[in-house]
Amino acid sequence: MVTADDIFNISSKKQFDKIALKVFRQQFDNNSVYREFCLLLKKDKQNVKLAQDIPFLPIQFFKSHAVLSSEEPVQTTFTSSGTTGMVTSSHHVTDISLYEQSFRQAFSQFYGNIEDYAILALLPSYLEREGSSLIYMVRDLIQGSCNPHSGFYLNNYNELIKKLTELDASGQNVLLIGVTYALLDLIEMQQFSLKNTIIMETGGMKGKRREMIREELHKLLCSGFGVNEIHSEYGMTELLSQAYSLGNGIFECPPWMDIMIRDTEDALSYIDYGKTGGINVIDLANLNSCAFIATQDLGKKYPNQSFEVLGRFDNSDIRGCNLMVM
Repeated sequence: MVTADDIFNISSKKQFDKIALKVFRQQFDNNSVYREFCLLLKKDKQNVKLAQDIPFLPIQFFKSHAVLSSEEPVQTTFTSSGTTGMVTSSHHVTDISLYEQSFRQAFSQFYGNIEDYAILALLPSYLEREGSSLIYMVRDLIQGSCNPHSGFYLNNYNELIKKLTELDASGQNVLLIGVTYALLDLIEMQQFSLKNTIIMETGGMKGKRREMIREELHKLLCSGFGVNEIHSEYGMTELLSQAYSLGNGIFECPPWMDIMIRDTEDALSYIDYGKTGGINVIDLANLNSCAFIATQDLGKKYPNQSFEVLGRFDNSDIRGCNLMVM
């Protein structure tokens, strides 16, 4: 039986692949939805010998099925954002400590000690958006920072401007994490020249503003906030891990997460580095749901294992963190 210690102590690609195969076998045995999908592809524990042979469950299954690999009681259910009438995803979580350990350890890996930061969130508060995994994470980071200035500032733009300016000028390390359109709203109200602040955007416009390519968006945000780079977070309801970009839209995964790029014409084959295809995610923190997910995102991967997110398949639903405030 794979444990949290096995997952969060991965230190090499060889170890990752070994544990991924163990998780596959465990989920094949215990997840009826995933097992039936694998058997339709004529894949089972006997003929899956390598990590690249593991089947990836289409992410749409989280909209129509309870994707569970555990018989333990569900502790919480994360739901995706959606407009009226849209079918949303549900990720049933039987061990919330897996999620907490995943995002805490990943944050520490990419950004250091959470107590070194004031966390300002230009996002809906947890009570305004029940069921958001992003809000759950950010609320925990706010608490973990132990900084009295950390908090949610969704509609308090004037207060946020004052707080951000004062904290940055004092030399305090600040992380401002926000939905993209709200960050643009903020810099239309006030231009900044920040020296000690990281700006992290979490997604697109989702109907609030016109969509922009990343280069255009980040140029505007860099200019408005007076920073050299815009950071980004790549996560979703169906995952319990996040990849982070420290600039230029290039993402890196924590050691227990990886992506593979599938051929858009043949979902069961993979393409070379630097070519665009569909993003498959292995998230071993999804120990009790499904760790192998075929997303509807398009991207490309590079030889150093970093990757870019380039958009979504045309027929995929518009959804994401920005819809939480509509």
